[in-house]
Amino acid sequence: MAKTVKSSAKKSSKKTTKKSAAPEEKAAKETPKKTSQTEKKTSKKTAAGKPQTMEELLAQADYDLVVPQKGDEIKGKITAKNKKSLTVDLGAKTEGVVADKEFDFALEFIKDLKVGDEITALVVSSENDRGQVALSLRSAASDAKWEYFEEAQEKDEELDAKGLEVNRGGLIVEVNGVRGFVPSSQFGREFVGKINQLVGETFSVKAIEVDREKNRLIFSERHVSEAKELAQKDEALKQVEAGEIYEGVVSGVMHFGLFVTVEVPVAEAEKDKKAKDDENVGYVEGLIHISEISWEKVNHPKDYHGVGDRLKVKVLGIDERTNKLNLSIKQLIDDPWITIGEKYPSGTTFTGKVTRIESFGAFVNVEPGVDGLIHSSKLDPTKELKPGDEVTVNVENVVPDQRRMSLSVVLTEAPMGYK
Repeated sequence: MAKTVKSSAKKSSKKTTKKSAAPEEKAAKETPKKTSQTEKKTSKKTAAGKPQTMEELLAQADYDLVVPQKGDEIKGKITAKNKKSLTVDLGAKTEGVVADKEFDFALEFIKDLKVGDEITALVVSSENDRGQVALSLRSAASDAKWEYFEEAQEKDEELDAKGLEVNRGGLIVEVNGVRGFVPSSQFGREFVGKINQLVGETFSVKAIEVDREKNRLIFSERHVSEAKELAQKDEALKQVEAGEIYEGVVSGVMHFGLFVTVEVPVAEAEKDKKAKDDENVGYVEGLIHISEISWEKVNHPKDYHGVGDRLKVKVLGIDERTNKLNLSIKQLIDDPWITIGEKYPSGTTFTGKVTRIESFGAFVNVEPGVDGLIHSSKLDPTKELKPGDEVTVNVENVVPDQRRMSLSVVLTEAPMGYK
């Protein structure tokens, strides 16, 4: 009887366990689902409140990430300055440095900078051996220099120039650490023909041409030493007329002609143009083209005049674009071809010098500005002529309008076999 009770109790216990286990299993199965949904909600809440990536972190912190690349232009603030380098804060805990040759190149520009100044620099290397960004201030320094000279030109300021070396066109100078040029024609009368004395010396100049695109920087000493006379240039130009004759000084010699500083009287009461002084004279630049130096063929202007020579010139006209005079020396005398036909009619015999030899014949000088031609068909093939040889010729024909004279050689020796 007791066994039956125990067995029933066990069965009852097992049944009870099975029945009670079912809800627990069901609850266990349902619980993960609820937890999963909760985690999703929590995840969404966390994602909305906290940054999940570095970009989000920087964006939330309002922080700009600076990753300089070679060739980039970047702004920064100077944090340190010493004799050999410049340290620049580029932001995002990134530091740049201007050093070595880049520092030396921009030295004049750097002299005016101070700690705290904001500058724009060019990245030349994203990282040097010290982990810094290597920077260049060449562009900024160059811009600053051009702006300096543009402002000096605009304000008509005097600048200090140091003479470096003389070339055939003038004097190379250094102004504010930059090389420029003073043409021979831009020196006052005191230095005409003596500009070599200014090498190594410091003197005052003014900027007259500043062109950063062409990299041209031209200065003038005359605009300082002869400022008053140049101020009268406009008045002088008003009084200059084509055909007038003035005196001037050669200020430059080039292969294409002579530059001349022309002295033009400007005082209204001045009637005698020969009596001039610094108070009533305006100075105007002019050019004598090589073709206007002489009626004869000119190989080089230096064969006729040098810097500092005084001479008379005739005004042919005014270049309205440059306000410079077109001048002539040869127009001071008549064209020799006008009267050459009267002086040397056909049949005239004379002795002249050979000036040049061409494939078609030999030219013989008749008088300054006039050469006649012995055609090759009329030359003795057994006798070779060369420049400088004297030869006796006969005038066959003269055409002044075409500036032509035909000559033939006069036999001065009896032909071989002649009896």
